[in-house]
Amino acid sequence: MSAQQPASVTWAVRLLYAIVALGLLVTVLIVVLHDQLIRSWAEGRRDLRRVLDTQGLDAVKNGDVHVPAFVPVAIVLFVVVAMLIWVLTEFLRKGYPWARVALTVTLFFLAVGTIAGLRTGAPLTFMVLSIASFPIEAVAVFFLWHQDTAAYLRGSWNAPGEDRARA
Repeated sequence: MSAQQPASVTWAVRLLYAIVALGLLVTVLIVVLHDQLIRSWAEGRRDLRRVLDTQGLDAVKNGDVHVPAFVPVAIVLFVVVAMLIWVLTEFLRKGYPWARVALTVTLFFLAVGTIAGLRTGAPLTFMVLSIASFPIEAVAVFFLWHQDTAAYLRGSWNAPGEDRARA
């Protein structure tokens, strides 16, 4: 197998790291905009909307209904997904074909999770970032399954100029 990788692999890796960077941004925003998330969550519940309107956000936080633990869940989810993508990307770069399948499945489940998140009525910032993730994931999958990536993973890809160097 060539020591050099095709542009399709390079682009797939870049896009995978862009997805991780976007996940980091969302995680930081979850920490920073925690109160806005709680407010949005409370507005979506009939039993808490009245409490929020009459007594405020602190009453919702200290009430009988437990507020979801957005921050710890987001941090753990980010770390797990980022590490998974990092490890699988390294296997992809080293030429393991199963890593492409595992990355594709990971991206699929990220998209499903993002769709589920969109249905919760999250604040606009999170909606925009969620929608922005779809084209990045789609293009990453395109490059993961590009013909040059497939040839690279089969060991039959030749870097440009490599044929002339052998002659």
